[in-house]
Amino acid sequence: MTPAEALRASQLFAHLPDDELARLVDMSELIRLREGERLLTEGTEAHEFFVIVEGEVSVTKRSGEGDVPIAVVGPGGIVGEMAVIERRARNASVTARTDVTVLRVPSDALTSVLDRPDTALAILRTVMARLRSTEGLLREREKLAALGTLSAGLAHELNNPAAAVRRSADALRDALAARDAMTKPEDIPPPPARRTLSALERADTVDALAGVVPDPGGAAAVVDIGWTAQALRTLPAETVAWLAADAPVSELLGELRLASGRISEIVDAVKGYAYLDRARVQRVDVRIGLEQTLVILRHRLKEGVEVRREFADDLPEIEAAGSELNQVWTNLIDNAVDAMGGSGTLTLRAEREGDGVRVWVCDTGSGIAESIRERLFEPFATTKPPGSGTGLGLHISHSVVERHGGRIEVESRPSRTCFIVTLPGRPPVA
Repeated sequence: MTPAEALRASQLFAHLPDDELARLVDMSELIRLREGERLLTEGTEAHEFFVIVEGEVSVTKRSGEGDVPIAVVGPGGIVGEMAVIERRARNASVTARTDVTVLRVPSDALTSVLDRPDTALAILRTVMARLRSTEGLLREREKLAALGTLSAGLAHELNNPAAAVRRSADALRDALAARDAMTKPEDIPPPPARRTLSALERADTVDALAGVVPDPGGAAAVVDIGWTAQALRTLPAETVAWLAADAPVSELLGELRLASGRISEIVDAVKGYAYLDRARVQRVDVRIGLEQTLVILRHRLKEGVEVRREFADDLPEIEAAGSELNQVWTNLIDNAVDAMGGSGTLTLRAEREGDGVRVWVCDTGSGIAESIRERLFEPFATTKPPGSGTGLGLHISHSVVERHGGRIEVESRPSRTCFIVTLPGRPPVA
């Protein structure tokens, strides 16, 4: 295929007169690449696009730790035109899949043919088709990536109480064996009224029991259930020994109750977060959704992030797809933590707005540049470096809020960025 035939085979230039097509070829440059060579790199500036003359190239987009394959383009196909048309950095990379010959077309050449309505319309159709295809693929990847992030966080959150249950269960087995090896006294008095002790008072009380309860662990356990050295000295030695053996059992049962309660809390949060077994649209309290999202993302908040809640008491419930709104809160909170580098203050505010609500998600990060803010909710727009995000999180959030008849806005300056989500009492009728 000749350069002119490759141009003619593309949708963009199929209707160009022969003389203009020849002029376009004259303004372009023929380039050859070996298999595996990089033609375009995501994140770089765009000054040209390429028409495939011979061979094939693969188009990929960086997402997290891997590359998402988007398309394979053969002779007559065009790559790189979207960045040229939009005058922004490349949002994908292109690599030679085989030995390949391409026609490098400078941006000036494209501008020279855009005054033809048929060419402009062809470009519009191609760009829209490319956007739909790319966005569809990355939406699915975004869902999987989000699921992976949430799963990793939940595994981390569940591991701690599960490990505590295992440790307490092992210790309880030994404590029960030690206690059951003793004869239980017939008359065991209840402990004195429990007092709240400071750490220093507790340590002093445990030390005071050294002559009464030889085992330091048993001494600490009897102190925690309310016994004092003075009260224990009034009891027979065998009763004191049995109490010292029984106290760790009660303590370990309490630890098991706390750890299993923590597991139940996480499971309940996940169930509520996903709105499992519920209708798509129901009455939603956004405060609960925000709290559930904080539980899901707790692993992201431990390292130096202070969470401030400013929830109005008169906040009404709204009719909404709760699981979709929780995706919005997840995107906004996760972005806020990223913007602060994992350290700062995250403020969540919810207030009444007519029969609906207004939610603020604010961070103390460095802010968003005005040039980026103008296209923040567009597909693939991102403040993160290439590979750190698909640029669809805010676009998806914007779509969800719009479907609910609401709006999402951003206010940003150094040390304070707020995303404000306003939602009506009920979504518009479809």
